[in-house]
Amino acid sequence: MNKNTYDIKDISLAEDGRQRIEWAAREMPVLVLIKQRFEKEKPFKGVRISACLHITTETANLALTLQAGGADLMMCASNPLSTQDTTAAALVEYGIPTNAIKGEDDATYYRHIKTALDHKPHLTVDDGADLVSILHKERQELLQEIIGGTEETTTGVIRLRSMERDGKLKYPIVAVNDAQTKYLFDNRYGTGQSTVDGVIRATNVLFAGKTVVILGYGWCGHGAAMRAKGMGAQVIVTEVKPLRALEAVMDGFKVMPMNEAAKIGDIFITVTGDKHVIAKEHFGMMKDGAIICNSGHFNVEIDIPSLEKLSVSKRRIRTFVDEYTLKDSRRIYLLGEGRLINLAAAEGHPSSVMDMSFANQALCLEYLVKNRGKLQPKVYIVPEYIDLEVARLKLDSMGVKIDKLTPEQERYLNSWEEGT
Repeated sequence: MNKNTYDIKDISLAEDGRQRIEWAAREMPVLVLIKQRFEKEKPFKGVRISACLHITTETANLALTLQAGGADLMMCASNPLSTQDTTAAALVEYGIPTNAIKGEDDATYYRHIKTALDHKPHLTVDDGADLVSILHKERQELLQEIIGGTEETTTGVIRLRSMERDGKLKYPIVAVNDAQTKYLFDNRYGTGQSTVDGVIRATNVLFAGKTVVILGYGWCGHGAAMRAKGMGAQVIVTEVKPLRALEAVMDGFKVMPMNEAAKIGDIFITVTGDKHVIAKEHFGMMKDGAIICNSGHFNVEIDIPSLEKLSVSKRRIRTFVDEYTLKDSRRIYLLGEGRLINLAAAEGHPSSVMDMSFANQALCLEYLVKNRGKLQPKVYIVPEYIDLEVARLKLDSMGVKIDKLTPEQERYLNSWEEGT
């Protein structure tokens, strides 16, 4: 066989995963730079880390960065449908125990999380706060050894702030999701592109000319609306927050209540982090052939139990498409079982934006180790110097130069006396 060609059947699962991980690393130069420093300094020597994340090629590069820093790492999946099996296999070969299977049932999913906790972590890395939640509920004996943790998602940060508010959070968590170099880019550009990609891969529908309803206009909603509009769709936004609704209007989108949007939408995408934003009454209003999907962390955004009860039949018509036929013969198509469509049917965020998100993860974990015992059990924002360092490194990797303030300009900005 020509050494420059290969038959996919001749490549092991793990080898395929390694190649995909290497490909992703090409678009993750900031994380590569951090990995090189970690290899020399070993900031996580003797530190056990349990990470509950989407097991993708980008996540694998974060895992290898932490491993390079001396961490004793164990991984599990943060969603039953987001795992790339080739990536999981490759991580195991890299010496990182990984408990994740694409399509695993709920019992297996939670068993894998509990196995990750059996690792007795000093640091937790979470995507949705399931790991932290189970740790606090069922494994409280482990809390004494915990240094801190990080959280990657809006949904997870909401849960953790609720725990803090109720006095239940027992160790410090850094809300990586709230870093500007995360939510302004990962949430907007990553979610926007990967969500549209997931819908297209699942259905092969043409967006041009369709009416797409985006439920929620946070940063993920911004991205999904922007990309759907770019594909030629007519975009409607539903919101509960006046400022976000006003912003959507100013951005050129129609804004209306879901009870109105349900009647005219062709494709519905939820990105709210809340429960049952597509509810029983909405199914009764939708037109025949409506497509519904979720790009928020949990599948509760769509009231799937009500859809099941309203239907007289259900069949899987494509790999990620379930057709529900209602009593009046209308058909509603649910994508990816209501789980994150960008990871269930596609590959998640492009590596380039995850580069910044995972750079924040790595540097915040280092920050937690350096400040062991100094932080209170609360949710912290990402330190500004880390956010700015990630932005600087990303610009450097892109070959982009920016201006610097002169001493005179700095004095002017820091002075209240000079007005002219």
